Amino acid sequence: MADARFTLLNRANEIGANSYLLEIGQTRIVIDAGMHPKERGPLALPRYEEIPHDSLDAIIISHSHLDHVGTLPILMRDQPSARVFMTPATSALADALLHNSVNVMKSQRTELGIEDYPLFTHRAIEELFPRIEPRDYEKPFDLDWSGKTSATFYDAGHILGSAGVLLEGNGTSLFYSGDVHFEDHSLIRGARFPELGDRSLDALIVETTRGDAPRNPQYSHQKEKERFIGDISRCLSDGGSVLIPVFAIGKTQEILTMLHGHQKDGSLQDAPVYIGGLSTKMTVIYDKFSDSTRRSCPGFKILRDMNPITGNRRGRRRIPLERGAIYALSSGMMTEKTTSNGFARGFINKPENMLLFVGYADPDSPGGKIRAAQPGDRIRLDEELPEVPLNCGVNIYDFSGHAPRDQLLEFMQKANARKTILVHGDSSALEWFGNQIERSVIPSPGKPLHI
Repeated sequence: MADARFTLLNRANEIGANSYLLEIGQTRIVIDAGMHPKERGPLALPRYEEIPHDSLDAIIISHSHLDHVGTLPILMRDQPSARVFMTPATSALADALLHNSVNVMKSQRTELGIEDYPLFTHRAIEELFPRIEPRDYEKPFDLDWSGKTSATFYDAGHILGSAGVLLEGNGTSLFYSGDVHFEDHSLIRGARFPELGDRSLDALIVETTRGDAPRNPQYSHQKEKERFIGDISRCLSDGGSVLIPVFAIGKTQEILTMLHGHQKDGSLQDAPVYIGGLSTKMTVIYDKFSDSTRRSCPGFKILRDMNPITGNRRGRRRIPLERGAIYALSSGMMTEKTTSNGFARGFINKPENMLLFVGYADPDSPGGKIRAAQPGDRIRLDEELPEVPLNCGVNIYDFSGHAPRDQLLEFMQKANARKTILVHGDSSALEWFGNQIERSVIPSPGKPLHI
């Protein structure tokens, strides 16, 4: 019988500080090292205190979103002998994201009085990152120096560099999906996973993000794009401007590619396109990998071929509000002190404008509150500033980077693993999949699960 264990290192079974301990024989591996986006200080970390110092053989990072990589410097510091693996694109994006995170934590120390911040420094990142060993897709590599356990990355189709991971060793075979999207995006191609049903998997560890509700059976990505572009076109024609809050990694680049394609074929009128916040730096990295990753638009470089107007990251005052312009600004949830939040103060009160949401927004975030509001409601964008009336139009579109639940269910069924471990989802999503999949389990935080 295989000797393997799985332990959920999240402090709660949710989408948050995602991190998982795998023990395969004598090999100890942590997959992902996230930071919880809604917690502050030590509570934003996974349960690293339960991992003995310098006891890991390897650390694997599936992709560069904050909830999967945000505490990597802390884990690497505590595990000095662990080898660290991720794809080359994830390494580049994570480096930029973590340096930005230091700046954010420094600001929060001053503004919110969080004495524990920053949790790590710019110098720590610079000293630790040379330990990273980038690995390409579909090329197996050893996780430990003994060669007893191997891993293989497969393109997960979520964002640039995202990976699912096949782990094999000690008679055990496991697959971790990471955040996955099976359909092609405007820029990034959909996941390319192996035929797992042929591998007699001992365990499939799989995200359940969108499991709480089905996607509309009439949904069509093409029709959703047409609705999105049509709304932008009408707003611009009527003399308004469009604000699209976007996440810096993934959503920014997908939306810019979409806009460029429709401007190029004439279905969207030419208009100045502004980007701002961390998005610009991440788009530079996306362009760097344009010739070496699977793309729906091979060789397309956003900053070269589209030439958007890049705003200063620190300067919401430097991005002018003009009529007939498109603003794709981070963050996607319009979090306080971000570029999209600051810009919105002089934007959402104007009835000729439109605010278009293309991704998830937590209900407690400023973006989430706007989505739940009615026209004319007063919105608190920043707790330190007066409310602003919501007079502009608001629309929401489904361009999620996560697979809908019917596709995830089909993926789980085809994998036919001896055990399916459900992670990365709200309780309703976890429970729905748990009721659909035989031999599935919802792990409890901190309690080892035998595979």
